[in-house]
Amino acid sequence: MGHIQAGTEAPDFSLLDAFGQDPVTLSAHRGRPVVLMFVPLAFSGVCTKELCHVGENWNRWGSLGAAVYAISIDSPFSNQQWRKEMEVPFPILSDFNKTAATAYGVLQDDFFGLQGVARRSVFVVDGDGRVAYAWVSEDPGVLPPFDEVVGAVEALG
Repeated sequence: MGHIQAGTEAPDFSLLDAFGQDPVTLSAHRGRPVVLMFVPLAFSGVCTKELCHVGENWNRWGSLGAAVYAISIDSPFSNQQWRKEMEVPFPILSDFNKTAATAYGVLQDDFFGLQGVARRSVFVVDGDGRVAYAWVSEDPGVLPPFDEVVGAVEALG
């Protein structure tokens, strides 16, 4: 199965940011764009570099008017600690049961011997809940095209 393409309806999900809080549900964001960054694993080098880039350029990303979420298969405990260490201003959602990665078609069978890890990918969802932009990497060492992602959000007006 291929990944979700631009122009299709974005699969809804509810994922935990932290225990004791209500899950984050994609459909609750209707009316504004949402950026979803699936990353393979918390604390890994390239993933950390990706999220730190967004955090360090938050004056640009934060001014887009979009909700920004990273999504990792790690537990909320790991993701909270990772977020704290990186000091990023956006949530890292736990897709521990791999429902979102599966729905978006980015779950890979084998990641250096680990099964069920998300491919590095970015989806921009418009205010109507449709995928406006999709980028999925076959190479976990490649960072997303950040300018392209920002441009896709800006194009939504």
